[in-house]
Amino acid sequence: IADRREGIGVCGWILVSISFILVLITFPISIWACIKVIREYERAVVFRLGRILSKKAKGPGLILILPCTDTFIKVDLRTVTCSIPPQEILTKDAVTTQVDGVVYYRVCSAVSAVANITDVHLATFLLAQTTLRNVLGTQSLAQVLAGREETARSIQDILDSATEHWGIKVSRVEIKDVRIPVGMQRVMAAEAEAAREARAKVVAAEGEINASKALKQASMVLSESPAGLQLRYLQTLTTLAAENNSTIVFPLPINMLEEIVHKNRGG
Repeated sequence: IADRREGIGVCGWILVSISFILVLITFPISIWACIKVIREYERAVVFRLGRILSKKAKGPGLILILPCTDTFIKVDLRTVTCSIPPQEILTKDAVTTQVDGVVYYRVCSAVSAVANITDVHLATFLLAQTTLRNVLGTQSLAQVLAGREETARSIQDILDSATEHWGIKVSRVEIKDVRIPVGMQRVMAAEAEAAREARAKVVAAEGEINASKALKQASMVLSESPAGLQLRYLQTLTTLAAENNSTIVFPLPINMLEEIVHKNRGG
């Protein structure tokens, strides 16, 4: 509709001429009805006898219209914040969630926003709700929770392509919150706790393996040097004495005890 270039016809031009003559006759009183002020962030789509006057919207500043034949609609070009209420969504893995979001968009073509759709803001709002449900319905719960940026980007691309002929430019889409049922939260918490316990057991087992390898290497080194073993005993005694213990244990080599026992039996 915005691209039509048809004229207003002979009767239309006659009515426009009569309106212009009436403006001249009643001048300067009629000038107040002819001059309209359009703000910097607004544009005016002017209709003359029901047809769009030009392909481009007028403004900002002062514009002139004919009171009897012209009407105009103001369109706000500022960014609009559209809050999507919580939507009940069944994910791909059959989990019911509530997801809400925010859509930021603005009117980039005032003529298309007026001529191609009845209520551009309501249409964008309803389309954002539907797109949010459709996109998240094809993803699993893990994808919804972990891939918010990718989901928001895909929703933005769909909205931008669908609202292009409405004169709308979607600048940003954000997923605000994902609400999960309480029962599912308990199940996910139990699953995460079990996974953490399993990882802790694996780490502890790896630590035991590394400790046993280190002890094996230390025992091999000490077995090759009896003097080193005695020094290790003295270092252990020094550590025990530094802790103000009342009881000190003196370790004795096992081979020394075996020799004492063997001598007693021989005697």
